[in-house]
Amino acid sequence: MKPAVEPIARRAVATDTEELVRLRIVMLEDMHGEPAPPGEWSRHSAATLRRHLPVPDPAATLAAFVVDRPDGPGLAACAVGTIEERLASPGNPGGLVGYIFNVATHEPYRRRGLSTACLDALLAWFEARAVPAVRLFASRDGLPMYERMGFRRETKTSMELILPR
Repeated sequence: MKPAVEPIARRAVATDTEELVRLRIVMLEDMHGEPAPPGEWSRHSAATLRRHLPVPDPAATLAAFVVDRPDGPGLAACAVGTIEERLASPGNPGGLVGYIFNVATHEPYRRRGLSTACLDALLAWFEARAVPAVRLFASRDGLPMYERMGFRRETKTSMELILPR
């Protein structure tokens, strides 16, 4: 279903932490088909997000983009990514590689382009930082969206997109 209005993704801030962790639980449960109860892992995830999201920092190596719920408080969708510096190579003279994870949309808001909006914003963030390649692991449900966006499969679930698109 095409949304009446194109969704707008915004850069997440520290106050989005609990909702980002909630959406991570949604994603993990969808991927693995079993409950992902909060615990030490979710507290650690929240601490990491709070450390990295206080204000959008131009030098940040982690960013999250979100779409707010249209019908109340909270988040409907998100995408989180990091930049890792590796040793340079002829194909990647800056040595930067992007990783996308935690792409999730809460069930009632799926098929409206919300994850795509989050990913588009995250990919623009990578491009602005001269990251030449972005990698992710795709769920079966996510594969068609990633392929539409230009990602190509490397293995059964691993995908890569060469930037700029």
